[in-house]
Order: sequence, then structure tokens, then C-alpha cells
Amino acid sequence: MARIVHASNFSRKAKGAFQHSVEHKITNGLIRNGHAVSNFSDRDVARAGTLLGHRVFGAGAANRAFREFCRGVAPELIVLGHADAISPATLSDLRSELPDARILQYNVDPLFETRNVAAILSKIDVVDATLITSAGEALRPFAKPGRIVAFMPNPVDFSIERGRNHERRDLPYDLFYACGNENDPRYLCGRDWTSIDLIAHIARSAPQIRILSPGVRGQPQLAGGKYQRALESAAIGLNVSKRNDVFLYSSDRLAQLAGNGLATLVDRATGYERLLAEGEFAYFSTIEELLEKLAKLVGDPAYRQSVAAAGRARYHALFNEQAVAKYIVDVAFGRLDERATPWLAAHAF
Repeated sequence: MARIVHASNFSRKAKGAFQHSVEHKITNGLIRNGHAVSNFSDRDVARAGTLLGHRVFGAGAANRAFREFCRGVAPELIVLGHADAISPATLSDLRSELPDARILQYNVDPLFETRNVAAILSKIDVVDATLITSAGEALRPFAKPGRIVAFMPNPVDFSIERGRNHERRDLPYDLFYACGNENDPRYLCGRDWTSIDLIAHIARSAPQIRILSPGVRGQPQLAGGKYQRALESAAIGLNVSKRNDVFLYSSDRLAQLAGNGLATLVDRATGYERLLAEGEFAYFSTIEELLEKLAKLVGDPAYRQSVAAAGRARYHALFNEQAVAKYIVDVAFGRLDERATPWLAAHAF
């Protein structure tokens, strides 16, 4: 077992404290696997380091605090999850002071956003491994001699995704769809949609469908406990990321939908059929097929429950928080057992 420092956005300012976010699940998995984990919230420390409360101006203080924190913990592994306040220079200093420590960064944002790519590349020469929630050719630009780059799935954690919607025949809503910005384009089924247009199209085509769409068409965005209660109130989840044609990329909402027992609709272009079969997820390639699958799931509650139960069980078996945490540690220390990692063959480029 290892001493681990996990630096990420454990922010006290976030609505609902980001309780569904990946960093919490990773820490849970590491602890449940027997590791000693010390969390470091880089954004909070940066904000506290300036009178203005702005993390950009507090970056120097955050880096000094992180070096001192790591000196005290003496970690064998440093895990960085979007720890943007921590500089590459700080990591280089820590390599000199803690020569036996391994350093790994993970990233759950899309690779079609240039700012995110720049953030990954800024540390890639000072970390031992980089894990990203995209796979295949999208990882090639990050391949460096002597450095590991690989796919990391979005973990599910049943202490967080506590819903058991697959066991409930009658639920208040048929379809759940949430987004951050209803006007952002989302590439789905070969074309761009805004969330407003997508939900309006579904509502026009299937007016009988009861839709819960936080953040869309006047419905308030939800976070924390309110968001979890909303997830627990719907039978089917529509998983739509900003792009749905990048191999194995999805926002972490995929884990939230599947984990809470919603029958989950997924664009085939994501490639997730390599990992979860039809009948575990409901796949579609066109909007017309999406509507057909949605009608079938709504019209046959027993079928919907069977898909939801199978998807929940399979997603958890593959991507539970302990399995993903073990994968992170094994990658960092170069002791990965490929035979025990079902998703590994799917991500190669």
C-alpha cells in the first residue's frame, strides 16, 4: 500500500461540493484499496493565498503550500487531477526532493478543446504517466518517449450513485437530460445540435414523454443533493457530450446515469459498444433511431428495467471506483496486469 497525495478540485466553493465528480470517487477508491490518501485542494489553497480571493493571483502561495505539504506527507505517489494551480516547476522540484515518488496526471475533459490540451501538455514532461478519458488516435499527440499515456474510464461509485431506478417500474419522469450550457453546440448523430434544439425536437416528436432537463428550456441547473434526487426520478438517461464521435470519450455523466440505474442512451459513434453491449446500453446512430429506442424503453417498462439493470451491473463491474483507482496506481508504478484490465485493448492507438 502506498502513501498518496491527490491534488485536485476538492473545492468548498463549488455548488454541492462537486460531490459527483471524479476526484472524490478516485480518492474513495484509493482509500478502499488500502492506501493512505492525503487530498490537496489546489484551487482552495490558491484562493486563500490572496486577499482578492482569486486563484490565479494565489498560484505562488498554492505552489509553496503544495511543496511543503508533499514534504510532510512524503508520498510514494502524487496524483494530479486538473490541478492547474500546481506548476511544472513545482513538480520538478519535488522530483529532486522525493526521487522515489511517482507522479501521474489524469484529465477528464475533452481533447477537442485547445485549452485543455495545453493544460495536459504543460505537465507531460514532468509526470510519469498521463491518463485521459478519451482513447485511440486522440491520445497520439500526447505520446512521449519514456512517458505513459493511456485511457482512463469515468468511474462509478455506488456510495455516490445511490439510485436504484432499475428496480422501480413507475418513476416521475421518462427521460433525464442535463447540460451545462443549453446554447453550446453538441455533435450528435453526425450534426451539431444545441441542447435547446435537441430537447425541443424530442418533445415535438414524442409529446407523451415526460422530460426532466436541468439547465435546458428554463429548467434550473442542479447540483449536489438536488442533482442526485433528479437523477433518481427518471427512467432513462440520454448521454450527450459536446462531441460524441471521439473514441470512448464521454463526460462523467455517463457514470452518473448508468450508476443510478437509468437505462442509458448512447451514440454508437462513441465506440462504447466495444465495452458494453446492446441491451446493457441502448445505442443509436440517428435521431430517428434515438426516438425509436426511447419509445421502446418508455413503452415497455420491464424491458427498460432489464436494460438499466444490465448496464448498471456491467458498468460497475468494469469501472467501479476501486477498479479505476487500482488501475491508476498500477499504471503509475508500471505493474499493470493487462489481462485484468478489460478496457485496455480498446484504447490502443
